[in-house]
Amino acid sequence: MSFNSTILLALSLAAGNPEPDSATTKNLEAVTIYDHSRNSEIGKLPEVYGTLIYAGKKTSQINVAEVEGNVANNTTRQIMAKVPGINIWESDGSGLQLGIAARGLSPNRSWEFNIRQNGYDIAADPFGYPEAYYTPPMQAVKSIEVVRGQGSLQYGPQFGGMVNFILRDGSHMTKKLEAEINQTVGSYGLFSSNNAIGGTSGNVNYYAFFDHRSADGWRKNSEYTSNTGYGTLNWNPNDKLELTFDALRYYMVSQQPGGLTDAQFAENARQSFRERNWMSIGWTSASVNAKYKISDTRRIQLIASGIAGDRNSVGFLPSAGITVMDTINESIGSYNPRIIDTDYYRNLSVESRYLGDYRMGNQTWTLSGGVRYFYGNTDRFRGGKGTTGSDFDLTRTGEWSSDLDLNTGNLALFAENIFRVGKKLMIIPGLRYETVTTTADGYNGMSNSIPQPVQNQKRSRNFLLAGIGFEYHLTELTEIYANLSQAYRPMQFADLTASPTNDVIDTNLEDAKGWNADLGYRGTVADYLFFDFSAYALQYNHRIGTIKQQRADGIFYNYRSNVADSRTYGTEALVEFHPMRIQSKKTKFDASVFASYGFTDAQYDDFRVVVQNGNNLEEKNYEGNSVEYAPKHILRAGLTLRYTNLAVTVQTSYTDEMFTDAGNTTLPTANAQNGIVPSYQVYDLNLSWRYNRFGINGGINNLTDERYFTRRAGGYPGPGALPAD
Repeated sequence: MSFNSTILLALSLAAGNPEPDSATTKNLEAVTIYDHSRNSEIGKLPEVYGTLIYAGKKTSQINVAEVEGNVANNTTRQIMAKVPGINIWESDGSGLQLGIAARGLSPNRSWEFNIRQNGYDIAADPFGYPEAYYTPPMQAVKSIEVVRGQGSLQYGPQFGGMVNFILRDGSHMTKKLEAEINQTVGSYGLFSSNNAIGGTSGNVNYYAFFDHRSADGWRKNSEYTSNTGYGTLNWNPNDKLELTFDALRYYMVSQQPGGLTDAQFAENARQSFRERNWMSIGWTSASVNAKYKISDTRRIQLIASGIAGDRNSVGFLPSAGITVMDTINESIGSYNPRIIDTDYYRNLSVESRYLGDYRMGNQTWTLSGGVRYFYGNTDRFRGGKGTTGSDFDLTRTGEWSSDLDLNTGNLALFAENIFRVGKKLMIIPGLRYETVTTTADGYNGMSNSIPQPVQNQKRSRNFLLAGIGFEYHLTELTEIYANLSQAYRPMQFADLTASPTNDVIDTNLEDAKGWNADLGYRGTVADYLFFDFSAYALQYNHRIGTIKQQRADGIFYNYRSNVADSRTYGTEALVEFHPMRIQSKKTKFDASVFASYGFTDAQYDDFRVVVQNGNNLEEKNYEGNSVEYAPKHILRAGLTLRYTNLAVTVQTSYTDEMFTDAGNTTLPTANAQNGIVPSYQVYDLNLSWRYNRFGINGGINNLTDERYFTRRAGGYPGPGALPAD
């Protein structure tokens, strides 16, 4: 067997002071710690942070600079190893598009999470199309904040929670001009270059980086190139006002090797039968963030942000799936023309928040509230006839078969309050009111060369979400937390633009609604033990799907409606232990061990299914079936040994088997689109050496050369089983 694990070697140099890393704190906005050997990679978010309340919520904060893993290659299973229960789709080279989920939800481009960067949305459309096409390069990320459950009150439409990437801002650079250089090379032509400059002059701080990644890819036909440029300027005109401006441009081109049948995967997981399939993403974002300190206990914040993004794909994707080869068409003497799909996203968001303390008797209570406005426009073009070539080429030789104009308007009001009862108990109720309007217009498909207009859709809805959280401090550093909150997931653009020729949309179609609940115990013991153990429940009602129906004339059609409810119970646990730190005397040698574990039991309570069997319809119910892409067990564990500036880390990641369809198909279908995803276990090795401003990192991904796949795709970027890159 050949050895095909990814090998990585990275060199880094910072001209100036090394970046101080934030540590987990209570009720403080920031703490600077320079002792690198005593810092922790994982912690929880403070109870009050800026204008936000995190007390009573299930939260995680990853200090990326402390991650002993493959950050240069965006290896998510290493970067998020200490966030328990995260299910990861690893079919994308170098983590170009993040696919994560938790609690039995779908990892499809992280669309069950509210994905943010520096506090503002970065999904294509957080309501109608919440897929995260852009993922920041992790070498440019300072920290990652993850909020589960009750995050719906702060961030709106989601069941999974919120993930916020905080980019490096140069606040650690105290000179007028400093530079950072990180260069990485690795297997399969990997080259990563992250370079930054920044500095401070008076009350102005600036920072800019350029990140490049490219590789040939582990599989055949999987080369990619990505470039990211970012700049931020922070200005403090006085001791009360802080203004931050940032802008980002990202561009990626990636060849899509497509899926395999299970037999092809077993024969050679690195092979590919699609050399003409490509995707490109262009993403531009900008924001203005104003913070004003009214007093020591009251502050306001205003964030205005905008996104201009585009998604393009060109390739040969026959409806029959991967079993149809992309070969020369003898009748025309060339390949068949490829199909081009394009989306344009234009979003604007303004969010204002307030946080302040006030006295009631001898207690200090804290109020957080705000208002948010969002407008998004998506222009979607599908089915353009492309060239017969093989390179990335968006030249169109025919008209679009689908042209859709999709819009979202949203206004939200939200508030939470900390009621402190004595010195140990906090009660945190909250409310969020939202109004959402979704419109769809245009045509979707052709009939006899005539465009077929979609059913002109305009859906306006109002939501009132309520929740309550509790936090009880057993000791100064340990606490019990609990919360219960409502959540919803809006109907997607796809639910409103079904093909007019063979689909009908339920006029009473509803958004999915439900709730999350958490009960946990977390804390630290000195600086040698961090733990967080919790149980959760998630109820997900009114899932949207299609059922087969038949008209009076005998014609069959798909009826898109609310068809399913599901419930999920589980546990999420993390423990990180530094045995050498039990002694108060500091030594040159340090060791740490961690384990994060997620257990998920996700089942359908009710799922009406109607299928066509010849000229008849058959109805059944999937009640009791497991929810797709909901592995019961996810375990990640690791050991780090550190001697002065040298560290060695071994990590393992295990994910249980999972179904890929609600029917719980066990044996793989011929086109590999349904069937079990087998369990898999991956080992990673990383080494690092740091000395003042210099560092060398090296590692081997997938140390034992495990061959596995994490998903089966019914369409793009498959179809079929997609081997983990």
